[in-house]
Amino acid sequence: MNLEPIDPEKAVELYLAERETQYADATVRSHRSRLGHLVRWCEENDIDNMNDLTGRRLHEYRIWRRNEGDLSVASEKTQMDTVRVFTRWLASIDGVPPELHQKVQSPSVSAEQNTRHVMLESEDAEAMLDHLEKYEYASRRHVTLSLLWHTMMRRGGARSLDVEDYQREEQCLSVVSRPETGTRIKNGKNGERLIALSDRMCVLLDDWIQNKRPDVTDEHGREPLLATAQGRVSKATIARACYQYTQPCTYDEPCPHDRNPETCDAVQHGHASKCPSSVSPHAIRRGSITYSLNQDVPETAVGDRANVSQEVLDQHYDRRTDREKMELRRQYLDDL
Repeated sequence: MNLEPIDPEKAVELYLAERETQYADATVRSHRSRLGHLVRWCEENDIDNMNDLTGRRLHEYRIWRRNEGDLSVASEKTQMDTVRVFTRWLASIDGVPPELHQKVQSPSVSAEQNTRHVMLESEDAEAMLDHLEKYEYASRRHVTLSLLWHTMMRRGGARSLDVEDYQREEQCLSVVSRPETGTRIKNGKNGERLIALSDRMCVLLDDWIQNKRPDVTDEHGREPLLATAQGRVSKATIARACYQYTQPCTYDEPCPHDRNPETCDAVQHGHASKCPSSVSPHAIRRGSITYSLNQDVPETAVGDRANVSQEVLDQHYDRRTDREKMELRRQYLDDL
């Protein structure tokens, strides 16, 4: 076929201009950031026409991006999935061969990596929460996912909350273990704590409690903060919300796996966990912890808020790369 010449920067700008009419602002910002690395690589390698891209050149880019960014497997997969979506779109305007997107390879994530290393990236969390705020404001799902991200809370802790645990004037939540009435939290009494809330989170909780929360009690006569018409929300219901709303297609992200949302098994009720991009509640917690650490929040403050020791934080939750840690340390060099 006859390709039409187009330079990398122009190609990305045209792609983003179309996405701006279709997707959430956070999604567009994420794609701009990821594709900016591709533009930079093209400049460094004297590629001024996207027609010249081949499967081999994109493989070279993948290796360069992995090494240059010190990327984890999960981050590399996210980066290359976006490149695949971009090249598929670019083929539609005759910028690259139509089959090129099929040659964009992403790393496979093993079951062990899924369990120990996968996390919800901050830009994906922002896109998810923006979508919920726009289309499902103050719904149970919106409140649940906002709480998990904002507080770094385990799903058992979120499920254990009662309406009375929300202290509006002090803008905080009391996390309390109540094993005698069915809600023991992890670490028991040692897991009890106060969690500060932002103004925005408080407004969301106020609107949920006043306007949307079902007026129910559980079997022990307690008023659960996260409630369904039947009573206290279950851990399984929380997990289903996490898997469903971290599917990219749910919050207007184009599918990075070349699947048709109309026929994809993962969009069927109860099957969201089959989506390779969907994540568990624990991955949301891990992503929130890593995001806070990257914002230079002291590790002791993060550990206290998330109820994890320094050792556990370092071993299981801190997903920052060595390069990211180095750049944070660099900020203090001027004071030495």
